[in-house]
Amino acid sequence: MIIDRSALDATAAFKLLIGSILPRPIAWVSTLSAEGVANLAPVSFFTGAGRKPPMVSLALQPCSDGELMDTFVNIRDTGEFVVNVATLPQAHQMHQSAAEFPPGVDEFEAVGLEKAACEVVRAPRIAGAPISLECRLERVVPISDLDDHIVFGVVERFHIRDDLYMERGRIDTAALAPIGRLAAEYTLVENVFVTPLDDDVLAGRAGRRMQRLDGLPTEYSPMTSTAYVPSRPVAG
Repeated sequence: MIIDRSALDATAAFKLLIGSILPRPIAWVSTLSAEGVANLAPVSFFTGAGRKPPMVSLALQPCSDGELMDTFVNIRDTGEFVVNVATLPQAHQMHQSAAEFPPGVDEFEAVGLEKAACEVVRAPRIAGAPISLECRLERVVPISDLDDHIVFGVVERFHIRDDLYMERGRIDTAALAPIGRLAAEYTLVENVFVTPLDDDVLAGRAGRRMQRLDGLPTEYSPMTSTAYVPSRPVAG
């Protein structure tokens, strides 16, 4: 199958991207509005973007109604945000925070999360997140006529749980077990390896589907299920 991008609208292209770029790290972004209301959003178009100064980037799309998402508006208006790392104990709250809550709702309170203070930005961290990055806005780059934007932020402070911080300034990544994003699902990063792997290991895993943690059948896919839950559910 070869697909020409000129035949795709934005939705179709997005579906192919999120099903091809796997797994994607999740920036669980916390912000404050100009009025001081706390907001949360998991952003999986996210990566590191620079070393000196250390920088991250977020690609942010509008909400389902075409309006700019609160996360983008808050970053644009305040110049600050926090990237929190999501792990399994907070996975459900992370998914809940993807909902399009009405303006003025404190999303920490809405999903039952505790705030933790930052040092140099006003936006709160997520208490219990093993790593949080305090960021100041460096620039915003519009990337289409659909109100998509890439946000670049300078990391001013790293908050790293003590047991994860190793000698020589490294992070014990095998102890972190972060959550990654697939297309319409999540994955727990819990396997590690260095190459080369033995041929019997490769042969034993050939053609195998991912192991599910949710009790659903191995062959289940939300893409073909009538019970599909969108990644950005509407808040009730």
